[in-house]
Amino acid sequence: MSGSGTTAGDDPLQTAVWRLRSRGCWTDAAALLAPRAAEPAAALERAGLLVERCLFTCEGWPEAEDALRTAEAVARDDEERGGAASERGRLAYAATRLGVRDRADEARSALGRAAALLSPSSPRRPLLDFRRGLLAEHIADAPQAARAAYERAHAGAGTHGDPLLLSFTSQQLAGLALREGELAIARQGFAECLRIREELGYLIGTAPALAGLADCETEPEAGRLRAEAHRLFRLLGGVPVWLAPQLAPAVPAQTPPVRPEPAAQ
Repeated sequence: MSGSGTTAGDDPLQTAVWRLRSRGCWTDAAALLAPRAAEPAAALERAGLLVERCLFTCEGWPEAEDALRTAEAVARDDEERGGAASERGRLAYAATRLGVRDRADEARSALGRAAALLSPSSPRRPLLDFRRGLLAEHIADAPQAARAAYERAHAGAGTHGDPLLLSFTSQQLAGLALREGELAIARQGFAECLRIREELGYLIGTAPALAGLADCETEPEAGRLRAEAHRLFRLLGGVPVWLAPQLAPAVPAQTPPVRPEPAAQ
C-alpha cells in the first residue's frame, strides 16, 4: 500500500488502482479489488485503500473496519498477518489523530504485533517503521523517537525501491526539521517530497508538500506556494482534511467559506 503502481511491469489492475488512489478515489479503487477479496494480498490492499480514505477524509470508518476484518480472516502466514496488524494500527492511529475516538492503545498494540510478526527483511517493515514514527510524533509527542523511526523507514524505502514511501519519510523528517528551526534541511526535504510526488502523479499528496514548502519560504514565494496548495485542496474536495487549518491563511478574511467541491471521479 505504498508502491507507486506506475512501473512498466505492473498489470492493468494495479495501474488502474494506483490512478484512482492517487486522485483520492479510494472507494472506486477498492471496488476494483472486491472480486479478489478472498485472496490475502488483494484483501490487504483493499483494506489499506479504505483505511487511507479514513485518514484523508475522516469518513468511511465502517467500510474500513469490514475490509480489515476480511484481510485478517484470510491471512495465512506471519507476513500477511503482520501486514493486516499494521493496517489496523494505522486505522486506530487515524481515529485518534482526527479526534474520532481515542484508540491510541489499540494503535500501539497493533503496530507492536506487526513488529513481532514481520521479519526484519520484510518489504512491509519500512512502512511499519514509518507508522510507528507517526504514532511517536503525533500521539506520544516523542519527536526523537519519531525521527529514529522515520530514518529507519527512509533507509528501508530506498533499499526496497519504494519512492512513495520516500516522499512520506522526506515530508515527516522535513516537518521535524522545521519544528526545530532547521529551515534549510526542512526546505530540502519538502522539495524532495514534492518532486517525487509530482513524478509519480500522486495528486492527493501534492498539496501537503506545497504547504510544507511554503512554511520554509518567505513572501512572496510562500504565498504563491500556499495558494497553489489551496487550489489543489479545493480541486480534490477538501482532502486531506487535516490540511485545512494550515491553508486557512490563504483565504482572504472577507471571503465567505466555500463549500468543498466533489472530488473528481
